[in-house]
Amino acid sequence: MHTIVDAKGVRSGYRCGYCGISHGKISYGMWSHTMTVQDYQDLIDRGWRRSGKYVYKPIMNKTCCPQYTIRCHVLKFQPSKSHKKNLKKMNKFLSVGEIPEGQCDGEPMDSACQERGPEQDPSQLSASEVEGPIIAPTPEKEAETNSAAPEPPRQESAPPANAKASHSTPAPGVGADPNRPLCRKAKDLRKERRLQKEQRRQQEVEVPTPSAPTPTTPTTSNQPKSLEDFLSDTSPDSPLHRLEVRLVRSNPPSSEFKSSFDASYQLYKLYQMAVHKDPPDKPTESQVRGQGYRRFLCDSPLEAEMSAEGPEVGYGSFHQQYWLDGRLIAVGVIDILPSCVSSVYLYYHPDFSNLSLGVYSALREIAFIRQLQKQSPKLCHYYLGFYIHSCPKMRYKGQYLPSDLLCPETFTWVPIEQCVPRLDASAYARLTQDGQAVDARALRELGRALVLYRRTVMPYAAYARKRKGSSDEQEVEQYAQLIGQPCAERILLYRA
Repeated sequence: MHTIVDAKGVRSGYRCGYCGISHGKISYGMWSHTMTVQDYQDLIDRGWRRSGKYVYKPIMNKTCCPQYTIRCHVLKFQPSKSHKKNLKKMNKFLSVGEIPEGQCDGEPMDSACQERGPEQDPSQLSASEVEGPIIAPTPEKEAETNSAAPEPPRQESAPPANAKASHSTPAPGVGADPNRPLCRKAKDLRKERRLQKEQRRQQEVEVPTPSAPTPTTPTTSNQPKSLEDFLSDTSPDSPLHRLEVRLVRSNPPSSEFKSSFDASYQLYKLYQMAVHKDPPDKPTESQVRGQGYRRFLCDSPLEAEMSAEGPEVGYGSFHQQYWLDGRLIAVGVIDILPSCVSSVYLYYHPDFSNLSLGVYSALREIAFIRQLQKQSPKLCHYYLGFYIHSCPKMRYKGQYLPSDLLCPETFTWVPIEQCVPRLDASAYARLTQDGQAVDARALRELGRALVLYRRTVMPYAAYARKRKGSSDEQEVEQYAQLIGQPCAERILLYRA
């Protein structure tokens, strides 16, 4: 199985959806006709990202809003106060049907700014050339195992010291009533109520034994609730609503995906009109039968792969569907890869926007990865796409801790707390603090890069000797530098 791509070069001078500059975005793109999950894993670990079958990489030191790949360590993740608030809000809705009023307090979605590439695939590579027999490379191409660059040990930042606030002398006047008990913090009151509740639960369900802990020293009350505890915490025995999350493979499309395609597409149109202000007469003629939606969110270059060491569902592209009482209300588009789950897109029904489904779905995906990790130990990261520090509304992805950002020069991971001071000073920054560190997978030998020429796989050096006409060395070298030496020796670059 080979990855086959058709390089499209640098795309520049188009509008940025983050800062609004009409000609500020610059990126390099290529069409991927087919791609292995390992090749895509290695590409996103070099700052690439896909939109349908179009795979692109921002030119970080030139684009107006540098986009840093971000990943979360799911095994170490603990929901923050705002995350817990979101989960409780959803649980309350499921229990009693109450939707909070007012503005959604969730995170803005970056889907409006997703790179989509050209409307039509401009590739000259015909289907017969992709699907036809491919002649194996000549002996001068030596197999090389793709070994990821060594990752530096993660440095945990020390928490700030808690400094006690100084209390000034109160101004003259009527003070507190000395006959009434001292005022207590709400946090302490909640903790005491939780302790009392736990004590009552133990007294009801446990038979006291000599070794049992006394009610005054419960062992579980000091343990913070996990993400899974919050997700399963529904108060009534018979909740008012039932939420079901289904995972359906989108490429190749499973029977479940096909049967729910129309509902998913109609939901997408509602989302576009409400959230991104598309007029009712849109989609355009080319999208009437869902072609634009299919190209953007259903088509994927990733091959479905099963592995003895992988999760039971396999690797590839999926839709995670959220069904509320049999009604589709949200869809998360994800890729399951050897080391991570990569979030591609989310769209949801506008009637439920106050439930902050962007936050909720991200938390559900983190819990999902934890389940996958039990089957595949290497799969332990959640890739949230791009983190854009220069755009304040897009900094929310840094709230899923602990997280790392990808250095755009060495392609090593750096804890986000170490990156923020550098990004505060400059939108583009080298994040690795070691000034001597280099890209371990940088291009070394262009001649070893593989190309697909007349259905034959060959090293670029052999192709260059056969090629007639003007040299394309500069074009191929730019492509190979961006994907790195290991990928250049595995991925097939189509040459006409």
